[in-house]
Amino acid sequence: MSPGWMFSSEPWMLDKTANEALLDLSYDELFSQDVNRNLPDYLTLMYRFFGLWVFAVGSLILAFVLITKMGTSLARNTILPILGVVLIAVYCIEFRFIPSSHFVYLSHFHMLCFLISAVASVKLNRSDL
Repeated sequence: MSPGWMFSSEPWMLDKTANEALLDLSYDELFSQDVNRNLPDYLTLMYRFFGLWVFAVGSLILAFVLITKMGTSLARNTILPILGVVLIAVYCIEFRFIPSSHFVYLSHFHMLCFLISAVASVKLNRSDL
């Protein structure tokens, strides 16, 4: 999703329905007010920064996993709890502010991947004994 936020000309439109529901205002109404004339530029900047940040963090996690191959219990016990807390926080934010967003389905997929990884990690730890 981060490339979408980084390269879209109007990245806030990627989740238009949920954003407008949260704002209780359409983008047309929001941007038509003179005080908000620079808001599209600001939103583009914020979404691009967020997209870059998500890409960077994802790349760091991927590098950690590729380098360690999650082969030690220390590696698994370090990254899995952190990812679990982050996923729960993302769910809380999504269900509180944007429950109608299609990003909720992406979070379900991420949680499924996390659970598979956690179960596999427990099985690996047992086989190490």
